[in-house]
Amino acid sequence: MNKAYIPYGAYWSTPFAKWQGSLAHLHSMKLAANVAREALEAKSIPVDVIDLGVLGTTIPQPSSFFGLPWLTGMIGIPDVTGPTVSQACSTSARALQMAASEIGQGSAACALVVTADRCSNGATLVYPNPTGPGGTNITEAWVLDNFSKDPFALNAMVDTAENVAMRYQITTGEQHEVVLRRYEQYEQALDHDRAFQRRYMAEVTVTDANFRKPTSKLSADEGIFDITADGLAKLKPVKPNGTVTFGGQTHPADGNAGMIVTNQECAAQLARDKSVEVQLLGFGQARVEKGYMPTAPVPAAHAALQQRGSRLRTLMQ
Repeated sequence: MNKAYIPYGAYWSTPFAKWQGSLAHLHSMKLAANVAREALEAKSIPVDVIDLGVLGTTIPQPSSFFGLPWLTGMIGIPDVTGPTVSQACSTSARALQMAASEIGQGSAACALVVTADRCSNGATLVYPNPTGPGGTNITEAWVLDNFSKDPFALNAMVDTAENVAMRYQITTGEQHEVVLRRYEQYEQALDHDRAFQRRYMAEVTVTDANFRKPTSKLSADEGIFDITADGLAKLKPVKPNGTVTFGGQTHPADGNAGMIVTNQECAAQLARDKSVEVQLLGFGQARVEKGYMPTAPVPAAHAALQQRGSRLRTLMQ
């Protein structure tokens, strides 16, 4: 991992787009290709230096079967290939790790990593079931059915949060304290006319579903609500006798993000500010008891830190 670098400024993200919002009608891979192409040009990153692509996506859409090669073709770098990653909530971390590994072993010198999804209007899949009653097909609403039931843990995503809250006695109030702190941090990112966000956020040209007619621009996050302690206190838990409210849950969203991962020499050449060096130092993964998925980032973080001989306590100090 320690041979992989990110050129300062060579990254971008669309604004957060709420579920059924401005991006709900757009094919996420086509949109990601448009955003990446414009971002690479705006950041003066020559596409001919890119020799690897990694795509992270989890929700199928028409023709997404073809994955990364289709994306790079739409971007205008058809000779660049690479893997497509689908790993639920850890897709972006895995995509970066795969790019860093390729850089580290010398099989690539400059990787383009793109993640793209659209939770809105998720696909309903139909599977053949010739041995079922009358050969009736099996259907699956890709987003909602999988949100509501993990086939291994046999519970919904919100159930995993409740399991962890119960085990560690985390109250609704304590959860809301974290929500309020995160909202304070978000508001800080809006200071000085969103100066912090403008360092990475790409403006999106919203078009019709065929990507032909521009209809509007999405320049800032959409669907972020004002959060107050009083407002959170009025929310009831989602599940009877539970602790997790809608205020404490993450938002399903639409959008995409991109990043260049490369070696040290190339990173210095592509960096917007050559005095800033961004290096990938470690990667960690972990599995925990089924039904307790929210605890997995803790041992995963420890594993990543151990690669560098560090400990979480050291960082907190």
